[in-house]
Amino acid sequence: MTKILIVEDNEMNRDMLTRRLERLGYVVISAIDGPAGIAMARSESPDIILMDVALGAMDGWEATTILQADPATRSIPVIALTAHALESDRRRSIEVGCVDFETKPVSLSELLEKIEKHVVNSAA
Repeated sequence: MTKILIVEDNEMNRDMLTRRLERLGYVVISAIDGPAGIAMARSESPDIILMDVALGAMDGWEATTILQADPATRSIPVIALTAHALESDRRRSIEVGCVDFETKPVSLSELLEKIEKHVVNSAA
């Protein structure tokens, strides 16, 4: 069973995405900010991380950079989530190590394709 870590500070977004993914059979854990997301990635070893970019004091890009620098979490694929569809955000996400990018509101079908693609790729 695929375990997904959602790092999202907006409770409504976090809960909605969690419910939708759990209904589809995923195991979902969540964190409300970058430091908590890093700690959960280290302790829970999720198969993939959905990382909000705008998280406050430590944004999703900084958290991803830290995860990429840690041998224990480097292999976990990270998909950036953002309300901004700017090319610069997409580029920055890839630069810090995200494997993909999804704009909010999230298209569940597109996000599921990306999750499955990157979970399969990381297992190979």
